[in-house]
Amino acid sequence: MPQTITLTLSPQQAASPEVYVAEAARRVGISKDRVALARIVKRSVDARKAPVKVNLTLELYIDSEAPAPEEHFDYPDVSGHEEVIIVGGGPAGLFCALRLIELGYRPVVLERGKEVSARRRDVAVINRNGILDPDSNYAFGEGGAGTFSDGKLFTRSKKRGDYNKALRTLVFHGADPAILYEAHPHIGTDRLPGIMTAIRHTIEGCGGEVRFGSRVEGLLMRDGAVCGVECSGERIAARNVVLATGHSADDIYLMLYRQGVALQAKAFAMGVRVEHPQALIDEIQYHGAGREYLPAASYTLTAQVGGRGVYSFCMCPGGVIVPAMTDPSESVVNGMSSSARNSRWANSGIVTEIRLSDFEHLREEWGELAGLKFRLELERAAKQAGGDAQIAPAQRLTDFVSGRVSYDLPQASYVPGTVPSVFGEWMPTFMYEALREGFGVFGRRMHGFMTREAQVLGVESRTSSPVRIPRDPETLMHVSVRGLYPAGEGAGYAGGIISAALDGERIAEAIARNK
Repeated sequence: MPQTITLTLSPQQAASPEVYVAEAARRVGISKDRVALARIVKRSVDARKAPVKVNLTLELYIDSEAPAPEEHFDYPDVSGHEEVIIVGGGPAGLFCALRLIELGYRPVVLERGKEVSARRRDVAVINRNGILDPDSNYAFGEGGAGTFSDGKLFTRSKKRGDYNKALRTLVFHGADPAILYEAHPHIGTDRLPGIMTAIRHTIEGCGGEVRFGSRVEGLLMRDGAVCGVECSGERIAARNVVLATGHSADDIYLMLYRQGVALQAKAFAMGVRVEHPQALIDEIQYHGAGREYLPAASYTLTAQVGGRGVYSFCMCPGGVIVPAMTDPSESVVNGMSSSARNSRWANSGIVTEIRLSDFEHLREEWGELAGLKFRLELERAAKQAGGDAQIAPAQRLTDFVSGRVSYDLPQASYVPGTVPSVFGEWMPTFMYEALREGFGVFGRRMHGFMTREAQVLGVESRTSSPVRIPRDPETLMHVSVRGLYPAGEGAGYAGGIISAALDGERIAEAIARNK
């Protein structure tokens, strides 16, 4: 059996296997030559005070002791098995498909967008302020919104499934094994597309099916149960349908609403993206220490402003801001970064709570879709403030807080371009005031954060779904439609790549259990 040991080292020491292996051997009282293998099982940076330290947990295999075998995934051939329709090819849908294969079902994934290579071209057009394809963009297409994202894999929930198995599944399909031991693992937008494609190849290689350009336009129902879907003019039959459409599939919510399928309005969050020079965030977080042996620094910020939460969301160190709208009438921004996190900018969503009471005035006309309407109104207001194509409204952070016009703007990572805008003139007052005061709190806690070098871009509105598709907590089926399984972020049961993946796996297991 290996011996486990945790070391607290300087960043330089932790970057050198020769150094940390020698220290580990000394700590357990053996010569370095007797260490057959030192496997990292956890690594984290402790920057709470100077000097910055790295905590490294190792498994030491001594003498000729062999390491434990790696887990392999042997997916069976499910050709000719019972089909399950999965609407959406993001993390929830793809992990649901993989688990269904393990359980002996044939998944049929219906994805409205395109496969990765074609989707890359459409994203490039968006960045050049070309025409936005509403079915192929940063939100829709192979791998869903997660394909073109930072690829953060942290989740606070460990109750939804096997977190470690999900990480191993990603490694099996091409992710860096470091995600298995980093305290805050991420994959990077340069690697995610290949991983999503590899998962598709696994599904297809086992007899499953992934159809692109397949927009679901209606559910087929009989006697209170789903019996298939209407998809691009074709009827596809199945007694189990998984809705894993992501939080931007507004047309799916409208389709369900028209068909009388129960929905629930829910609280969510919206705000802005704030961007700083990465060097400034490094200076603040690492107390002036050099970054030669440290990753790009990140931050997590929270505040209560008049009883309303304001917090950082999807922080992307060494990242860029991208246009995440799904319709030309909207302005939506998001953040992403490559695996190296080596851009000269750091960005984060800074968002505030949107409560049911905030859009109560829309309930009479829009019912349970009132939050969706509220979100759309903000995105369209941001579009009007930004102007042409994907140009984003922006304001220096200090001007945002003081309510002044920014007569000039710092260079931004946002390729389509920015235009000065006074957010307080078009953003709902309660949102603007909460964000403004929240930034003030963050500036006092993180000295240097409040600077003219930083700017805000708008709007960050796709943090989560404003609608929940309700499901029974035991069967995980929709509360009133048998055989219909809401899953992932779009259904209101996840928030990020891993939690969506785990929820997809839970749905697959529920389908097998409910047969």
